[in-house]
Amino acid sequence: MVAGLYGAAGPQRVSFDLEPAEVRWRLRRQGADVEIAIYRFPDMSTSWDTPDAEGTRCWNSTQPRAVLSHAVVEAAETVLRLHGEAGYRKKWIEHSFPVAALDGLRQLHRRNDECRHENCQVSTDS
Repeated sequence: MVAGLYGAAGPQRVSFDLEPAEVRWRLRRQGADVEIAIYRFPDMSTSWDTPDAEGTRCWNSTQPRAVLSHAVVEAAETVLRLHGEAGYRKKWIEHSFPVAALDGLRQLHRRNDECRHENCQVSTDS
């Protein structure tokens, strides 16, 4: 999702199922910044095609894309270190850890945001 902020794509969205509620994050690029808006819907089973504006806006902020991307890379790295690929798969059963997506985001972030932090080094093991 965050990798989509580096192209010409429109807003990026991700939903979290809180059973029964849904929390939806909408990320919209604005130049070098990203508007982050979080919406809450009372029932995920009926909100999947509901426009963002019909949810309750819980939080809104604009942050530099470089800062957001770096935070996502660091968070993903923490999850990977904590669980490892096998542990992640065991815990989340239906999904493998998105190693390729993380490496792709890391590459975009380093190239476009000129991040030199060691955690943003592209791995060679994948």
